Amino acid sequence: MVSPSQKPPVCNNMAAPGRHVGHYIRRNSRFLINNFELLWGHRCFGWTPALRQQVAEANEESTGTIVIPRKKTWSKEAVLEALASTVSRDPTAYSHQFQDDPYLSPRTSSEFKLYSLSQESGRSAAKFFVNSNPKFFTKDFAEPHIPCLMPETVSLLLEEVSEEALKERITLRKVSAAVDMYDQLLQAGTAVSMETTHELLDLICLYCDRDPVQEGEQPEDMEESGEEVKKRKGRFRRASDFLRFTWKENNNAERIFNLLPERDTRCYSALIRGMVKHGAYAKAFSMYTDMLNNRMTADVHIFNALMSAAPDVRDKYNERWDLITELLNQMSQQKVQPNLLTFNSVLKALRRCGSLAKTQALHTLNEMKAVGIAPSLASFDHILAVFSKAGGFVSSPASSGQGNTDILQEVMAELAGTSFTCQDPNDVLFFSSAMRICLDNKDLELGYKVHSLVEQGENWRLLGDPYQQSIYYGRFFNLLCMMEHIDVVLKWYRRLIPSLYYPNPQGLRDLLQALDTDSRLDLLPTIWKDIRTLGHDNKSDLVEELLTLMARDRHSPEVQEAFASCALDVKSVFDGDRGRHSLEWSTSALSHITSLLLRANKSQQAWEMLQLFKTKNRVPEEGLLEDFLSMYHSAGSSQRAVELVQLSASFCLSATPRLAKRTLAEFDLTEEQRAVLSELESTEEASD
Repeated sequence: MVSPSQKPPVCNNMAAPGRHVGHYIRRNSRFLINNFELLWGHRCFGWTPALRQQVAEANEESTGTIVIPRKKTWSKEAVLEALASTVSRDPTAYSHQFQDDPYLSPRTSSEFKLYSLSQESGRSAAKFFVNSNPKFFTKDFAEPHIPCLMPETVSLLLEEVSEEALKERITLRKVSAAVDMYDQLLQAGTAVSMETTHELLDLICLYCDRDPVQEGEQPEDMEESGEEVKKRKGRFRRASDFLRFTWKENNNAERIFNLLPERDTRCYSALIRGMVKHGAYAKAFSMYTDMLNNRMTADVHIFNALMSAAPDVRDKYNERWDLITELLNQMSQQKVQPNLLTFNSVLKALRRCGSLAKTQALHTLNEMKAVGIAPSLASFDHILAVFSKAGGFVSSPASSGQGNTDILQEVMAELAGTSFTCQDPNDVLFFSSAMRICLDNKDLELGYKVHSLVEQGENWRLLGDPYQQSIYYGRFFNLLCMMEHIDVVLKWYRRLIPSLYYPNPQGLRDLLQALDTDSRLDLLPTIWKDIRTLGHDNKSDLVEELLTLMARDRHSPEVQEAFASCALDVKSVFDGDRGRHSLEWSTSALSHITSLLLRANKSQQAWEMLQLFKTKNRVPEEGLLEDFLSMYHSAGSSQRAVELVQLSASFCLSATPRLAKRTLAEFDLTEEQRAVLSELESTEEASD
């Protein structure tokens, strides 16, 4: 026998030839395949020479070199952007700026303002400390690098009199120091390059020959018009928002300009734009005339500034438009190419040109498209303003409203599905203006189109600052409450609050009216909880409206029980819980809460409320006392019925004899109780 560990010799003899055959086939397989393809190609008589050539070219291409695609270069933020795109907004969460500290998550609009400003103040204080002590913040741990987290150079390093020192002061926006250094250079006979002179003039004209105001400072010579105060009322404001400096005669900008041996267009541009920015409109046009007399051509920035100032140097509408037309003609003669801000300046000026604006605005818009300049959101905002009453177009209210809607419909059809970037500071005004037109005309479908455009891409960034965002969402929510079904309104209510919108009392009042319209008053207790959370439980008119809606009709026992619990919570607000200032009791509030407690058979709490009438010097309604008497009759409480009649007598109500007579007829009374009621009945009748 052969042991299992031994192999038969015949196997070795058979395996050797097999290995040789396999090696031969592998080595010569490519040769066999090529010859087979060649033989098959000659035997395929149906192939044409052209077809055989195509096959040969294909084989040649397949045996060519492999082209490696170019390496894709990704930005350092690509991974973060990809991760951010997978996360949608959480409608139940507060704004992302408050998520670092949950304790400071705002619950009300006032807290949002307070916490936002506090956060900004803390950020400014930290930035000041970092910039003042840069030696302590030299290490950069951030990857990728975040420049704003590193110290900025805020102190002057160059003290010698040189052009480099002047450039340093210009870069650090040290206006006074830069002017002093320039004067020292002139006294030393050192020539300053024209480029540095341009930058110095730009700095002086931008800040109206004053050093930039630091946070917390407010100069004494500050001026602000009443229109600006009204415009900024209620907004998030910085220190610079309050400032409106006026251009002073022969300031450093004019002095340096007059000292220049040669002046070019850039020098004139700096002064003209500075004069327009700071209210010296007539002087700006005078400077422009001087430039033309010196045979110089203006640049596009000069024309943009002058067009925006045109309505301030002419009184009549036609004179304003004639001046704008003249500037446009001069622009064409000087071969200056207009840009987006040029046409936006014209459209903005047309808002103050009365009845001329409607026709000329459309011509301006067509001219923009003819020269290949796409309008921005600010362009369409000016168009909407021109066709509204605010733009000065006088017409009947019906035709004006329909015209506004038609124009907005055309604008939305053109803008649908487009993502925008900010190209003009006034771009942030478009969405709130468009939603105002939708609200004024009660056009819900158009309102949805406007909001869908806001949600397109990152267009929400063009809603403006938090104040402007609250205006937009307030108008949108008001439109929903007026025109949409309550279920849809509540869906939007949960979607917008509190992540995007803190409703004001008017917004909550609109929601209450929507609940009343669609007969969903059973949701009032839930809305009351939100009113308390949002901090509007101290608004007496809002609380009164809520109580009126709950007490107006009778509902099922379950709803009445919920209303009674809600009424007790409202009572705690009037009593001044949570350490807050209490509301003043009114007769209607006392009556509504008492009535709600009666309907829920909370007799003891209702009786305590009745005692508050006397404590607060309020007189209850006779119908309320009748309800009390009916409840005591059902409960068989004769003693409370007698006390009720006595309380009515203490208020000197005319219904006291009737209440006493009804009590004597319907209740089982003792002799003593009958005597008391009979006396009250006779006394009141005698007094009558």
